[in-house]
Amino acid sequence: MVGWGGLAIMMIAGIGFGAVSILLSSLVGPSNPTPEKMAPYECGSPPVGDARERQSIKFYLVAMIFLLFDIEVAFLYPWAMALRDLSWPGFVQILVFFLILLVGYIYIWRKGTLDWGPEHDPEYAHAAAPGPSVIKRYR
Repeated sequence: MVGWGGLAIMMIAGIGFGAVSILLSSLVGPSNPTPEKMAPYECGSPPVGDARERQSIKFYLVAMIFLLFDIEVAFLYPWAMALRDLSWPGFVQILVFFLILLVGYIYIWRKGTLDWGPEHDPEYAHAAAPGPSVIKRYR
């Protein structure tokens, strides 16, 4: 239990800090809700449409591919630190690793996963085009 004591103290402190902060802000903080304050904030532009509308699958594919290629960088740091100890076999292993990643990148590029926009996806062009009511609002 000695090893878990510090972890338990940190969890209790973190949860306690969050709970006390929320409680104090609701008790001490000003409460003057107006319709303008209660409206969702969308980076300075007025919200248009429903927040639960469907997104193109290409958005999620690009996000997953980004994570895949981003995590490869996490493997480069330990490899770079151990390069002298690994010598030539380690260098060959990283070349094979990059070759596999390059083949995967070329595959997704040729499949058109990275090509997204109105000229590549008719549904995207239709969904992204603002309707007449939206255009009138901005004029």
